[in-house]
Amino acid sequence: MAENRASGYGEDVYGEGVPCWVDAQLPDVEAGKRFYGELFGWTFEATSQAYGGAVWARSEGEPVAALARKADGRLPTVWTVYFATPDIEGLADRVWAAGGQVVTAPVPVGELGTAALVTDQEGAVFGLWQPGTHHGFGRRHEPGTFAWAELYARDTESADTFYGGLFHDALFGPEAHPDFGRALVAGVFPPEMPAHFLVHFAVADCEGALEAVHRLGGRVQAPPFETSYGKVAVVTDNQGASFAVLER
Repeated sequence: MAENRASGYGEDVYGEGVPCWVDAQLPDVEAGKRFYGELFGWTFEATSQAYGGAVWARSEGEPVAALARKADGRLPTVWTVYFATPDIEGLADRVWAAGGQVVTAPVPVGELGTAALVTDQEGAVFGLWQPGTHHGFGRRHEPGTFAWAELYARDTESADTFYGGLFHDALFGPEAHPDFGRALVAGVFPPEMPAHFLVHFAVADCEGALEAVHRLGGRVQAPPFETSYGKVAVVTDNQGASFAVLER
């Protein structure tokens, strides 16, 4: 499906505020490869040590995600979404000024680009990515690839103000095609769940994907429910990282 490919990784594909990459921090990368390889049909390629010894997941030969070993066992096992920016230092400053926090200051990742981890005003963690040789997804919006990132917030009005100020053009500009939205935490998760981003991967058959998750040692957190953008179920993998599957 050529229309879904981020052809050429051109900088015009991922303007500031567009989700451009996802990675999972896992205790056991080999176990992650087995789980996601069978679930999504991904193949894997080791990257340079400059990227922490991570592996890139590929769909039909194109990069779609990364799996990395957690550097510290006390860190959460999570999927993280990264938003593109041409000026990561400036965007990190704007996050701070808007009431967020800078968790990890911008750091070069070899020649691939520069990464940072930040939070919004409610503590939801997300990444920033300024591209070098790596611009982001080679494929998206098709089965087995990134489809959507949902922010589960406690105060959606405050979230709209925060992200609207950071990423106005991506969300509201004349060529806006936002790949993320927001919902109330209490709508799906227990009220004590903190604000967070949930990465969605596209699947052709939601029920079939859930059967595979069970077979591979994962579990279902929220059974399928209908949204404005498709049928969604929330699951965890066999190591505890949460994500969603989306059937459109």
